Amino acid sequence: MNVREISELRPDERAAIFERDAGVEAVRDDVREIVDRVHEEGDVAIREYSEEFDDVSVGNLDVTDAAERAVDEIDDDVREAIETAAANVRAFHERQVPDDWREDFDGRDLGRRFTAVERAGVYVPGGTAAYPSSALMGVIPAKVAGVDHVAVATPPAEELNAVTLAAIEIAGADAVYQVGGAQGIAALAYGTETVDRVQTVVGPGNRWVTAAKAEVRGDVEIDFLAGPSEVAVLADGTADPDLVAADLVAQAEHDTHASVVAVTDDPDLAEAVAEAVETQVPGREREETIRGALDTDESGVFLARSMSEAVLFVEEYAAEHLTIVADEDEALLDRIDSAGSVFLGPYSPVAAGDYASGPNHVLPTGGGARRYGGLSVDTFLRSTTVQRLDESALGDLSETITTLAEAEGLEAHAESVRKRFED
Repeated sequence: MNVREISELRPDERAAIFERDAGVEAVRDDVREIVDRVHEEGDVAIREYSEEFDDVSVGNLDVTDAAERAVDEIDDDVREAIETAAANVRAFHERQVPDDWREDFDGRDLGRRFTAVERAGVYVPGGTAAYPSSALMGVIPAKVAGVDHVAVATPPAEELNAVTLAAIEIAGADAVYQVGGAQGIAALAYGTETVDRVQTVVGPGNRWVTAAKAEVRGDVEIDFLAGPSEVAVLADGTADPDLVAADLVAQAEHDTHASVVAVTDDPDLAEAVAEAVETQVPGREREETIRGALDTDESGVFLARSMSEAVLFVEEYAAEHLTIVADEDEALLDRIDSAGSVFLGPYSPVAAGDYASGPNHVLPTGGGARRYGGLSVDTFLRSTTVQRLDESALGDLSETITTLAEAEGLEAHAESVRKRFED
């Protein structure tokens, strides 16, 4: 990796770093055709697309029974690890459940109620790697929120990954279907002869999955449109360059389109991190993927003239994962608003959040953290406001209501208030 000075970045270089593209538009037309066919033809379309895209002739689309069996089929240590991670994720998300409330506002009894959607769909990716952790992150917050029926779609295979299936079961899913890609999102959104239709669809995936979520949004709710994974490490001269490099390499392992950046005001650390990355990559099982991610314009080690400039850089970057390794990490955190999830200190690697510490790893990418947060219990909740006014409270507001209603030209609104005070 090369060290680049932030102050010398050209406008096109800054655009590459800060305007990261999920690649959705390039596949939108193809995805629209897939979604429309699944909507119209159901299981038939799913089976054809499984042959075409996954090279799998699918028998049973419903593999809920296989998920139940998988819990006993996997190694004990793997099952225990999944159960520990699941318990931590569940405990964190249980703290997010909001309380209903009612209060008196001078005769106006006002409140808010929260109810979960009845049916939710979770996409658990497959492809070049298995992601049992994504099953935990998608299913558990839905069940904690109180969703009655959580369905999971995951790509088909000649032999489905038993660890992923076991994680889906341990997380508490009610149904599991082997259907991937855009067709999986469409199946959840519209239902088929086999797949139950849901109200909300969540979960990470490739650009085909993301484009499909964009296509069905409006017919169902979604979490957000996520692109390739990313990390930004904000570090001062006290940071261990080997640990910073390890976090960059770990994130690059996801995808050749992953973005990984380290930002510091210390020239020696910047050079040391760049060298450490080059030392750690050779011999990795996914070395080709890692090098592909490291060699993009979006990735690199960036040298700031001051820590203030470094903070401005990471704030504009709005990383999916932000790691802060510095003496004054809490003070730096107070200056940053835009990040999906923040990891403080040398013993908080992103991998902890990916798997087992508790917070959700389904997070906004591509600068989305400037506008919204990650997957949570809130994603599956609806709020309803409640109000009861007594006669005195309505009387106190009557002139305000009627004046505003008539100013809007809505005479019947005003009359609906006046009628309550006619002799």
